[in-house]
Amino acid sequence: MVLSLLQAVVTYVSLLWFVRVTDAMPDPTQREMLMRQEASLQTGGRVILTPAEQKMDAYLHQLKEQEISVAQFLPAIHFFKAKPLIEKSSIFKLLQKMPKGAALHIHKSTLVSAEWLVKNVTYRPNCYICFTWDNSARFFFSDRQPFPRWDCFYWQLLETLRAKIGDPTKFDNSLMQHLTLFTEDPDREYPNQDVVWEKFEKAFIAAAGLITYAPVLRDYFYKGLEELLRDNIMYLELRSGLSRTYELDGTIHDKVWTLKIVQEVVEKFKADHPDFLGARIIISVNRALGVSEVKAAVKEAVQLQKDFPDVVAGFDMVGREDSGRSLWYFREALSLPTELGVTLPYFFHAGETDDDGTDVDQNILDALLFNTSRIGHGYALAHHPLAKELSRRRNVAVELCPISNQVLKLVSDLRNHPATVLMSEGHPLVISSDDPSMFGTTGLSYDFYEAFVGIGGLKANLGTLKELAANSIRYSSLPAHLKETGLALWQRQWDAFIVANS
Repeated sequence: MVLSLLQAVVTYVSLLWFVRVTDAMPDPTQREMLMRQEASLQTGGRVILTPAEQKMDAYLHQLKEQEISVAQFLPAIHFFKAKPLIEKSSIFKLLQKMPKGAALHIHKSTLVSAEWLVKNVTYRPNCYICFTWDNSARFFFSDRQPFPRWDCFYWQLLETLRAKIGDPTKFDNSLMQHLTLFTEDPDREYPNQDVVWEKFEKAFIAAAGLITYAPVLRDYFYKGLEELLRDNIMYLELRSGLSRTYELDGTIHDKVWTLKIVQEVVEKFKADHPDFLGARIIISVNRALGVSEVKAAVKEAVQLQKDFPDVVAGFDMVGREDSGRSLWYFREALSLPTELGVTLPYFFHAGETDDDGTDVDQNILDALLFNTSRIGHGYALAHHPLAKELSRRRNVAVELCPISNQVLKLVSDLRNHPATVLMSEGHPLVISSDDPSMFGTTGLSYDFYEAFVGIGGLKANLGTLKELAANSIRYSSLPAHLKETGLALWQRQWDAFIVANS
C-alpha cells in the first residue's frame, strides 16, 4: 500500500531531475506531476480507492470544503466550546459510523465517561466522599466510617449527603466537575499549562477511589469496552498503573489479581461481542518516581508479562513531562531488561512538550534509543529531524492525541499542530484519545474529526482515514497472526461501511 522510504526518495529525486530550471513559465505538465507526487507522500496518499470509495471521497471533500469555509473553523476553537458544534457536523456523523480499528493510547482512569461514574458508581451503597482543603474530591467505599487519609479528615456517606441536598442533579453535576476538565469557559478557567495540569492530576486522584474498588473495577472495564465498541473500535491497549484494588472490608488485592480480572472481563466481552478483537495492558509508572522505584517496577513488569503474555503488552512512563524526570534519568532502570537478557516492549510517552531544547525535549531521541515500539504524543517530533527520520526508518508510529494536546495547552489552533508536517510526509501515525472522560468524549470519533479536518486540512481524504484506521492494527502490540486476523476483520467492517454510506 505504501512505498518504502527508499523508493519514495528515488522517485522524488528522479522527478526533480526532470524539472527544468528556467526563468520562463514552468511546464504545466511538470507542475502537475510534482503536485501528484507530493500528494502521494502524505498519509493515505498511496491508498488506491475503489469506485465506491472514490464516490464517498468526493462527498467527504465537498463536506470539508463547506466546513473550512464557515466563519467558525471548529479545530481552531477550544474543544470544549467546539464539541456541540462538532456533533452537528456531517463529517463527524460519518466518522462515528466508520470502523476505526484500535485505540492504542488511553489511560485506565479515564476510560469510562464521568457521567457513568457519577450516575452509577457513586449511587452504590457504602460510597463515602470527602473534600480536601483545596476543594478536591476523594471517594472511598467502606463498611464503616473511613479513617483520615489523603488529606481527608471528614468523610461523609454520599447517600446521606444526597438526602440533605434539595437538587441531586445539580449535586451530581458538581461531582462530575471533580472528574473532568470540561468547563464552559476553558480560557478563563485554565490560563496556562500549570493550572490545567493541576486540575488534570486532581481529577485522576478523585477517580481512583471509585475505580479501584473491586466490584466497580469489573463493571468499569466492561463498560469501557462497550463505549469503545459503540464507536466502532475493535481493540484496546490501555495504559494502567495496576493500582492495588480494595474490597469493602479493606482487603487489598495485588497486581496479579487485577490482571486476572482484566483477563476475565476481556474474555467475557469477546464472548458477548465476537467482532471485538481484545484488549491488552501497557503497565505504567509515573516519571516522578526515583530510579530504584522504577527499576523495581520494570523488573515486576518483566515478570508480569512472562506470566500474562496475552494481557501485558509492555511498559511506559507517564505523567507530565515538563515537570517530571527525563527518560535518560532512568537509563539504569530502563536498561534492566537487556541486562537480564529478556524483552520488555516499551511504549514511551515522549515529546508531549513545547519546551524546545530542554532535557525533557530530548525524551523523543531517548525513547528511540531505548527502542520504543511507539511514541506517545510525539508533539515535539517535528522539531527533531534525526529522531523523525529514525522513527520513520524503524516504523515507529506516533500516537496522535489532538484533543489532549489542545486542552492541555500545547496548541490552540489545530491547523498549527506539528503533526501537520508528519501527516504531509506520511509518517507512521495512529489516532487516539488519551483521556476521553476528562475531555467529555468517548471513543475516537472526536479525535478523528480534529485530525482529519484540522490537522489534515483539505488534503486529507478518505485514503487518509483508511490508512490511519488500518495503522492502529498494524502498529498494535498484537502478534503477527492476530494482526492479520484483525486487519481482515477490520477490512470487512470497512467494506460494509462503504456500501452502507455510498
